[in-house]
Amino acid sequence: MTTFARMAVAGVLSVAAFCPAAHAGSVTQPGETIGLATGAPLPEGVYFVDTADWGCRNTSPDSTCVGVNIPVLAWATPVNFLGARVQLLTAVPTITVGVNGEDYTSGFYNPFFAGQLAWDLGNGFGFSYLLGFYAGVNTSVGFDSSSLNQRFALSYTADGWNLTANAIWGIQFDGNTSTINPDFLNVDLTATKKFGKWEVGPVAYYSTDLNSPATFYQKQSQFAVGGLIGYDFGPVILQAYLTTDVYENNYGGTDTRGWGRIIIPLWNPPPTQTAMIHK
Repeated sequence: MTTFARMAVAGVLSVAAFCPAAHAGSVTQPGETIGLATGAPLPEGVYFVDTADWGCRNTSPDSTCVGVNIPVLAWATPVNFLGARVQLLTAVPTITVGVNGEDYTSGFYNPFFAGQLAWDLGNGFGFSYLLGFYAGVNTSVGFDSSSLNQRFALSYTADGWNLTANAIWGIQFDGNTSTINPDFLNVDLTATKKFGKWEVGPVAYYSTDLNSPATFYQKQSQFAVGGLIGYDFGPVILQAYLTTDVYENNYGGTDTRGWGRIIIPLWNPPPTQTAMIHK
């Protein structure tokens, strides 16, 4: 099982950072799949991935701070369809949000369920397509509406590289009128290199609203850059990265955010069993 294949599992799933100042924006958190070879198919097995981040946007008069924790359970099945590995994922994230260190609110975010097809194209290239949805919830930090989520990822992972672009397209279904969410497009970008067990490189993400769900709504967009460092302990991988906005529109301020991730394979079939399955 390659390092980047193990890393890919976390990238097929993400959730939103809730922005109370606008109560809108991408349901999928921009930048959450950074550092992951989301286009690469996983070896058969069951994986647990936890991604957490914390950051503040310098809105006026008070900064808006958001923390997100995303526990992911993924199953890379032995099933192949149209030449691709079938992978199933689910998560129930939590969010903490507050203004200038006060009045913090925490709770469960919208649960996510998805299926993915991931192709090994050869020569280090992989491509994946994910189809999933966020279920509506009635919590203080979730959205009382559901949404469709599609993802298209291309990865190059040969020679220790992870060159990945993951495009995430969200379509919002009708819900409670107090919950205003547009359709959106996120693009997460990774360009890291392995040096032994260490991994370093630049990362970036872009997000933009695709429509205005209400007459008074102003469409938002942003572009952030940063750097990533990771270490492969063997079966467990740790990653950390830092991002900051270099452009924003209608968010009310720029966001600086720290991220951490742990990737743990819970089960993989013995090598002999794998060989028999694919014989």
